[in-house]
Amino acid sequence: MAPASRPTPTNPKPADFGPNVHIFDPSMPMADITSTIAPIFQSQDTNQFGTGRHAYLFKPGSYNLSVDVGYYMTVHGLGHSPNDVTITGAVQSLATSTQGLALNSFWRGVENLSIVPTTNGDISGWAVSQATFLRRVHIVHGQLFLFDWRYPSNFSSGGFIADSLIDRQIISGSQQQFLTRNTTLTNWNGGVWNMVFVGDDQPPSGSWPDQPFTVVEKTPVIREKPYLTFENDYAVQVPNLKRDSQGTSWTNPLDSATTLPISQFYIAKAATDTADSINDALRQGYHLILTPGVYHLSRSLEVKYSSTVILGLGMATLVPDNGTPAMVIDDVDGVSISGIIFDAGPARSPQLLVIGGASSTSDHSANPTALFDLSCRVGGAAAGSTLNCITINSNNVILDNIWIWRADHGNPGAVGWTVNPADNGLTVQGQNVVAYGLFVEHFQKVQTAWNGNGGQVYMYQSEIPYDPPDQASWQQPTGSKGYASYKVGDQVSSHTAKGLGIYCNFDNQVELDNAIETPTGTGIQLNHLTTQWLNGKPFSAINHIINGTGDRVYDNGRNLNAKSAT
Repeated sequence: MAPASRPTPTNPKPADFGPNVHIFDPSMPMADITSTIAPIFQSQDTNQFGTGRHAYLFKPGSYNLSVDVGYYMTVHGLGHSPNDVTITGAVQSLATSTQGLALNSFWRGVENLSIVPTTNGDISGWAVSQATFLRRVHIVHGQLFLFDWRYPSNFSSGGFIADSLIDRQIISGSQQQFLTRNTTLTNWNGGVWNMVFVGDDQPPSGSWPDQPFTVVEKTPVIREKPYLTFENDYAVQVPNLKRDSQGTSWTNPLDSATTLPISQFYIAKAATDTADSINDALRQGYHLILTPGVYHLSRSLEVKYSSTVILGLGMATLVPDNGTPAMVIDDVDGVSISGIIFDAGPARSPQLLVIGGASSTSDHSANPTALFDLSCRVGGAAAGSTLNCITINSNNVILDNIWIWRADHGNPGAVGWTVNPADNGLTVQGQNVVAYGLFVEHFQKVQTAWNGNGGQVYMYQSEIPYDPPDQASWQQPTGSKGYASYKVGDQVSSHTAKGLGIYCNFDNQVELDNAIETPTGTGIQLNHLTTQWLNGKPFSAINHIINGTGDRVYDNGRNLNAKSAT
């Protein structure tokens, strides 16, 4: 049982964020800041599966810098508005070391600052793929390019922008799929397969499928991600819930938020903290900041109080070593979890993150739990296993930019059909759960199993597994070939999903009968669905988009076929 009320502990010590949080103020010489950040980027630029983790905190003021963002790096302005921290020059993710290819540019983010681009003219470059974010960002008098335009081969594959303002235009170029939410786009140009716009000002126009655009006028329900600020001391702002919203939270009128002083946070460090020390702090009523690092856990972190805030910096990573979930959240109101990678450990876990118990029935609509910028990873860095990455039993949970990934590449010995086994990515049992930007890939059975009524999904991207060794290894007991990526349970009577892209790239000659499977009925509404055959073994295929309908996508040995349906 959850305690009746949260204690309010106060840590009298000054905030100590440890060695991997780098704090800058505008009085520092810019050359000194550069001498700190340049070597960090060099160490992280190609460090896709390493253990380095870093966060930059910029105190309010103006800076003249070029800030390159690589793997496991996050950049945070500490003002109340993005315009309180202005960086003239660049804050960018480009693909120089890969000659323009950003298909693997994962695990990085920028939030709560303004960028005046001058390094590449008026272009701000953000060539990224999954597990990345721009939040509360203002691109001042400049353009935002979502691919590395400097190279002829410049693919990028998925991303997320929320609560931002781009003064001039966004050029998506070769960016394959994207979600923007509550952002003033000004002028969006381009689209490949699946571009979804929710609650944006000035979204693009064009009809599906001639234009790959899905436009939702207002965001049904959201609370923005908590963020750090600094005035006389550090604090965390926790934005309040809003419904049917459009545009940014920080322009007039300013959204309301609750301020939590830093003294109410336990600031954990991977080098010294354990599951026991973190759980002890959570029991005392502290909120939690996970500073950059890889945390090996002997048992689950347990969140029992309502409205607990857990804030990860620098893509802090949790690894359960003994086959437990990494984190378990009780069926309580208003927990916020952000900026964390949940990494499967060597002993198979039943789940990596669990929200609520199996018998959860409470209505949390007035104060829902929300998950922001989370990634689950099975394999890649090291061999690992789980049955299911995220299980949501609680009602009314909000997911905002989630990548759930069974690795298709990585360190030697960390990837393979029997090396990083995992059945499912996401299982939703709760009612009225909503997701904005859901990416689930390469699991060996159903990628996303949605069993609760009232679900809403805005932008879904999924590659089904590359590596089934043969059809017999990837076939249901009924004889159906493969497992649907997106499966709505037969008992579900109400479900909405808009903008779903499901792709295949099979290493062997296997087929998937249905990319999506749902019950039928007036309460089941799916719009703007696409399947794509990307590459792989000739004669491999996705046979149907949904429920036995929709054209086949395959390579017949000569021609690539890609179809879409509404």
